[in-house]
Amino acid sequence: MKANPQDDRAAAQLTIAIVGYGLGLEVNEIAGPTRGSAKSAFARQVAMYLAHVAFEMSLNRVAIAFERDRSTVGHACHLIEDRRDAIAFDDWIESLESLLREAFGARQREAA
Repeated sequence: MKANPQDDRAAAQLTIAIVGYGLGLEVNEIAGPTRGSAKSAFARQVAMYLAHVAFEMSLNRVAIAFERDRSTVGHACHLIEDRRDAIAFDDWIESLESLLREAFGARQREAA
Protein backbone atom coordinates (compact mmCIF):
# COMPACT_ATOMS: atom_id res chain seq x y z
CA MET A 1 0.00 0.00 0.00
CA LYS A 2 1.42 3.37 -0.99
CA ALA A 3 1.81 5.95 1.75
CA ASN A 4 -1.42 7.89 1.96
CA PRO A 5 -2.39 9.15 5.41
CA GLN A 6 -6.11 8.83 4.70
CA ASP A 7 -5.74 5.22 3.49
CA ASP A 8 -3.42 4.41 6.39
CA ARG A 9 -5.95 5.76 8.88
CA ALA A 10 -8.72 3.72 7.22
CA ALA A 11 -6.52 0.60 7.43
CA ALA A 12 -5.87 1.33 11.12
CA GLN A 13 -9.59 1.76 11.80
CA LEU A 14 -10.43 -1.50 10.03
CA THR A 15 -7.74 -3.31 11.98
CA ILE A 16 -8.90 -1.82 15.28
CA ALA A 17 -12.50 -2.82 14.53
CA ILE A 18 -11.57 -6.41 13.74
CA VAL A 19 -9.32 -6.78 16.77
CA GLY A 20 -11.93 -5.13 18.96
CA TYR A 21 -14.58 -7.54 17.75
CA GLY A 22 -12.26 -10.48 18.35
CA LEU A 23 -11.48 -9.36 21.89
CA GLY A 24 -14.88 -7.96 22.82
CA LEU A 25 -13.73 -4.34 23.06
CA GLU A 26 -15.20 -1.13 21.68
CA VAL A 27 -13.19 0.74 19.07
CA ASN A 28 -12.90 3.81 21.31
CA GLU A 29 -11.32 1.67 24.05
CA ILE A 30 -8.54 0.64 21.67
CA ALA A 31 -8.08 3.88 19.76
CA GLY A 32 -8.28 6.26 22.70
CA PRO A 33 -5.54 8.80 23.32
CA THR A 34 -4.43 7.20 26.59
CA ARG A 35 -3.06 3.73 27.33
CA GLY A 36 -6.31 2.56 28.88
CA SER A 37 -6.73 -0.84 30.48
CA ALA A 38 -4.24 -3.65 29.98
CA LYS A 39 -6.76 -5.38 27.70
CA SER A 40 -7.19 -2.30 25.50
CA ALA A 41 -3.42 -1.71 25.36
CA PHE A 42 -2.92 -5.34 24.29
CA ALA A 43 -5.63 -4.98 21.63
CA ARG A 44 -3.93 -1.83 20.31
CA GLN A 45 -0.59 -3.67 20.17
CA VAL A 46 -2.21 -6.47 18.16
CA ALA A 47 -3.86 -3.95 15.84
CA MET A 48 -0.61 -2.04 15.26
CA TYR A 49 1.24 -5.29 14.56
CA LEU A 50 -1.44 -6.42 12.10
CA ALA A 51 -1.48 -3.06 10.32
CA HIS A 52 2.27 -3.38 9.90
CA VAL A 53 2.28 -6.95 8.54
CA ALA A 54 -1.07 -7.25 6.76
CA PHE A 55 -1.06 -3.85 5.06
CA GLU A 56 2.73 -3.73 4.67
CA MET A 57 2.88 -0.35 6.37
CA SER A 58 6.16 0.91 7.79
CA LEU A 59 6.40 1.41 11.53
CA ASN A 60 6.36 5.16 10.95
CA ARG A 61 3.16 4.98 8.90
CA VAL A 62 1.52 2.79 11.56
CA ALA A 63 2.59 5.29 14.23
CA ILE A 64 1.00 8.17 12.34
CA ALA A 65 -2.20 6.21 11.61
CA PHE A 66 -2.58 5.17 15.26
CA GLU A 67 -1.41 8.54 16.59
CA ARG A 68 1.38 6.92 18.58
CA ASP A 69 5.15 7.22 18.69
CA ARG A 70 7.17 5.05 16.30
CA SER A 71 9.01 3.46 19.22
CA THR A 72 5.66 2.44 20.72
CA VAL A 73 4.75 0.68 17.47
CA GLY A 74 8.13 -1.04 17.33
CA HIS A 75 7.70 -2.23 20.92
CA ALA A 76 4.21 -3.54 20.15
CA CYS A 77 5.42 -5.43 17.08
CA HIS A 78 8.21 -7.08 19.06
CA LEU A 79 5.82 -8.10 21.84
CA ILE A 80 3.30 -9.63 19.45
CA GLU A 81 5.97 -11.36 17.38
CA ASP A 82 7.40 -12.92 20.55
CA ARG A 83 3.95 -14.22 21.55
CA ARG A 84 3.55 -15.97 18.20
CA ASP A 85 5.60 -18.86 19.60
CA ALA A 86 2.38 -20.02 21.28
CA ILE A 87 0.46 -22.07 18.71
CA ALA A 88 -3.04 -20.93 19.68
CA PHE A 89 -2.01 -17.27 19.68
CA ASP A 90 -0.19 -17.67 16.36
CA ASP A 91 -3.26 -19.31 14.81
CA TRP A 92 -5.44 -16.44 16.01
CA ILE A 93 -3.07 -13.77 14.69
CA GLU A 94 -2.72 -15.66 11.40
CA SER A 95 -6.49 -15.74 10.95
CA LEU A 96 -6.78 -12.00 11.54
CA GLU A 97 -3.81 -11.31 9.28
CA SER A 98 -5.37 -13.41 6.49
CA LEU A 99 -8.66 -11.56 6.83
CA LEU A 100 -6.94 -8.19 6.60
CA ARG A 101 -4.73 -9.29 3.69
CA GLU A 102 -7.88 -10.34 1.82
CA ALA A 103 -9.40 -6.91 2.44
CA PHE A 104 -6.16 -5.32 1.23
CA GLY A 105 -6.12 -7.51 -1.89
CA ALA A 106 -9.76 -6.76 -2.68
CA ARG A 107 -9.06 -3.04 -2.40
CA GLN A 108 -6.03 -3.36 -4.67
CA ARG A 109 -8.09 -5.26 -7.28
CA GLU A 110 -10.86 -2.67 -7.08
CA ALA A 111 -8.40 0.20 -7.55
CA ALA A 112 -6.84 -1.42 -10.65
